[in-house]
Amino acid sequence: MADRARGRPSILVVGAGPAGLALAVQAHDHGAGVRVIERRPAAFRPSRALILHARTLEVLRPLGVTDSLLTKADTAPAVDLRLGSRVVRVSLADLALPDTAFPHLSLIRQMDVETVLAQALADRGVAVERGTELVGLRADADGVRAVLRSHDAVTEAQFGFVAGCDGPASTVRAVAGVGWPGRPYPVEVVLADADLDADLAGDVAHVLAGRRGLLFAFPLGELATWRLLATRPAVADPLPFGQPGPPVPLAELQALLEQAGLAARITRLAWSARVRLQYRVASQFRAGRLFLAGDAAHAYSPATGQGMNAAIQDAANLGWKLAFAAARPNSAVLLDSYDFERRPVARQVLGMSHLAFWAEAAPGCMASALRSQVAPLAAPLVPAVMARRRLVAAGIRVLSQLAVDYRGSPLSMVGAPWAQGEPRAGDRLPDRTVTADGRSVRLHELLAQPGVHVLLDRDATAPGIGPAQCPLISVHRLTSSPGGGLTVVRPDGYVGLRTDIADGPKLETWLKLVVPC
Repeated sequence: MADRARGRPSILVVGAGPAGLALAVQAHDHGAGVRVIERRPAAFRPSRALILHARTLEVLRPLGVTDSLLTKADTAPAVDLRLGSRVVRVSLADLALPDTAFPHLSLIRQMDVETVLAQALADRGVAVERGTELVGLRADADGVRAVLRSHDAVTEAQFGFVAGCDGPASTVRAVAGVGWPGRPYPVEVVLADADLDADLAGDVAHVLAGRRGLLFAFPLGELATWRLLATRPAVADPLPFGQPGPPVPLAELQALLEQAGLAARITRLAWSARVRLQYRVASQFRAGRLFLAGDAAHAYSPATGQGMNAAIQDAANLGWKLAFAAARPNSAVLLDSYDFERRPVARQVLGMSHLAFWAEAAPGCMASALRSQVAPLAAPLVPAVMARRRLVAAGIRVLSQLAVDYRGSPLSMVGAPWAQGEPRAGDRLPDRTVTADGRSVRLHELLAQPGVHVLLDRDATAPGIGPAQCPLISVHRLTSSPGGGLTVVRPDGYVGLRTDIADGPKLETWLKLVVPC
C-alpha cells in the first residue's frame, strides 16, 4: 500500500486485454501500485471470445465486477445442435453444480468483459495508457527498468515486476528469452458479423458439424445481428497467429454457410476476418522479475472456450502474488508458485482443447467421418445424455477449471490431523451455505472481498492475528461447522492450509510465507 501512496507503481502490466485488466485490478486491491500500458491506441473491436465459465466468475467475484458482467451476459443459453438433418436443443443453464453461485455457462462478448474490468480499474484511479508500447527491459539491483515509447517519446521507468499480458507475439516473452514450443494448426477460423435471411431462432446459438468443419452462429454480433465462426483449411501466409487478418469476401462466407448446411443468405456483411491458429505453451511462466499470463503464456484453439477464461484465471493466480511480493523481501517461494501451479494447468487445457478441436474441425478422413456420419447417428442420444445432469456437471467442472487443484504447490500445507471429507490444501474451496456472524450466508459471498481469509470451525481457538494486526487478513467463525479446525483460503479461492485442530504455529508458518504483514 505504501508504494501506491508514493505514486510509484511497483508492477507494470503490459497489455490491456482480459488478463492484463483482471491482473491489474487484483494487484491493486491487494495493495500494489500498478501501471497498465497497451500498444494499441484503442481497444480491438469486434471482440473474439464469447464465453465465461463458472470458475472465471468465481475468481472475479472478490473484485466486485461479477454483477456488472452478469447484466451483460446470457446466463441461460441454449444451443440448437444440427447434426445432419437432426436438430437437438441443448440447454446450458442450471448445470447441476450446487457448489458454485454460477451453475451455468455465460455467453458474453469479450468487449463487454474488457469494458467492465477497465471501468473497475478506472474507478480505482488507474487509467490504461493506450498507445504506449514496451520496447525494452533490463534488470538491475532495484528491479526492472522498462523502456516505453508513446507518441514518439521514449521514456524509462522502474518497476519491481513486469507482467506480460501482451498476447501471442509477446514482447515480454521475447525479451525474457522464454521458449514458445508448439505448432500451427492446419485449420484457420473465419469470423464475421452479419445479418442473415434465415429461419433461425434468434434467442439461441446454432452449431453445425459437417464434413469440412464446424460453423457457429451466435446472436451476439457487435456490428450486425449474428456472429459467425467457421473453420476451414488454413492458407499458408505470414498472417500473425491469433490476430484478425484481412476480411473474407462475402461469397466465401456464403459458401461456408452452404457447405455446413445452414439455410441462410447473408444480406449484410458488417465485418469479417481470418484468424490463423496455433497451439503452444511457454517453456516457463516466470523469468526472474518477468511473468507471462494469458495468450502470452499459452495459445489454444477456440474449442471449449478456454482462451479468455484461462487468461483471467492466470491473472487471478498471479495478481495477488505480485502485490504481496512487492511489499516484502524474500518472496521467492511465493513467486515461483505461479509457474508451478499454472503451467501444468495450461498443458492440461491444451490437451483438452486440442482433442476437442480435432473432433470439431480437423480435415482428415477420420474426423470428417465422425462429424458427418457418426454424429448424426448419435443425435437421438443427446437428450438422454443431457438429462444425466451429474454426468454433464462432471464435464463442465473440467471445462471450467472448477476441478483444478494445486495440491503439490509449496503454498499448500496440510496440518495434522486432516479431516477426511473436507477440501484439502490446494483444492478450490467449494461454495455452500454456512452460518457465520449470526447469519446464514453462502461461503463464497462471505469471502467476496480481497485478502486472505481464515475460517474457524465452531470450537476452534482464535488465532492471534486478524484485520487489526494485518488488513490483508480476515477471520470468520463458522458456527455451522463443528470441530476445532481451521482453513486458510487464498485470495484466488484455493485452500492454502487445512488442519483439523487450530494449529497456531502451522498457521503462522503459512502466513509468513505468503502475507506481507
